[in-house]
Amino acid sequence: MDKLKSVLSGTDGPNENGNILQAANEASTLGWGTRVKGFMVCFVIGVTCSVLGACMLFVPKIGILLFIILYSFGNLCSLCSTMFLMGPVKQLKRMCDKTRALATTIMLTCIVLTLCAAFWWKNFGLALLFCILQVIAFAWYGLSYIPFIRDAILKIITMCVK
Repeated sequence: MDKLKSVLSGTDGPNENGNILQAANEASTLGWGTRVKGFMVCFVIGVTCSVLGACMLFVPKIGILLFIILYSFGNLCSLCSTMFLMGPVKQLKRMCDKTRALATTIMLTCIVLTLCAAFWWKNFGLALLFCILQVIAFAWYGLSYIPFIRDAILKIITMCVK
């Protein structure tokens, strides 16, 4: 009620605290059921785009371009779907934690480089390489949410290499 009074009186502005992300997080009044539905819809769209993109690889001439666009969009949708569960500010803070900052940076960089390789550089081999790196970076990013799993994977890899 206080929030409504402050908005109606004109004392509440988007830059009141100087932090736009905090204002966006406070403005989110979605209930838990709505958040889960939003997550599911966004995640399903992301997975559908990724699978549809993989199917487009078999279309002659423009298939690779459609794959790159749909796959990158699908990854972004899947990534953004978790913002419904946690909220945008908390998600962005967790993405920038020291344990997953590198994985986040690599993943987002690979998405941008994939699109650059497809549209500006017109090098589809390089775009496919960046798509493969997207998969690896997205998996590594996802594993960072499971405690100690990345350490266990690294130990297994080092044992297999020896």
